[in-house]
Amino acid sequence: DKGSVKFVVYRDQNDIWRVWNVRNSWVVNDTREAYGFFDGSVIEKKKRESDDSLKRFLREGLDNTSVTCILAGQYTHQRRWVRYEIAQSMVKGNGLLSVFIHQLKDKDGYISRKGTNPLDEMGVYLANGSYYLAEWHDNKWIKYRDFLNPITLNSKFSPKPTSNSVVPLSIFFKTYDFIDNNGRSSLSSWIENAANQIGK
Repeated sequence: DKGSVKFVVYRDQNDIWRVWNVRNSWVVNDTREAYGFFDGSVIEKKKRESDDSLKRFLREGLDNTSVTCILAGQYTHQRRWVRYEIAQSMVKGNGLLSVFIHQLKDKDGYISRKGTNPLDEMGVYLANGSYYLAEWHDNKWIKYRDFLNPITLNSKFSPKPTSNSVVPLSIFFKTYDFIDNNGRSSLSSWIENAANQIGK
């Protein structure tokens, strides 16, 4: 379904206000549904059950979506479960985009520091004729630890890795800034572009 988007957010206390700001601008426009904006307590509950339970929950959250939009705060790139949703989006063949939200004001009127683009910290590489996911860890690329199987790369993904040198996802998928790039009016076109990029 071309119009279905999964929003990936790390529920950092300071970013909650920013995330809801983005959510409201998305939902108000055309009465869209906003996947991924569930209460942070749901994640905590699943985490307490088991890693497998949380992984299943996050995978199910991608059902019926064709694009995954990461809302990047200061620390989002470091979060294991954000990386997992990026990885599963690649496995599923979703379009991806990253949107920096640090310049949105929190409830006290403060902006935040810009973090690292989460799409800079995940990548793909070629080994023994198959593509695998990689993650940036301790200042080097390592095989992605939460999904060790080969993946099928979307035919439009470019440049495709030709060796075990990692191609970061940010080389192909686009990144925006919600404030600098006028996300309030542009978010839907960014999402559409991400879908078009992978032929959805």
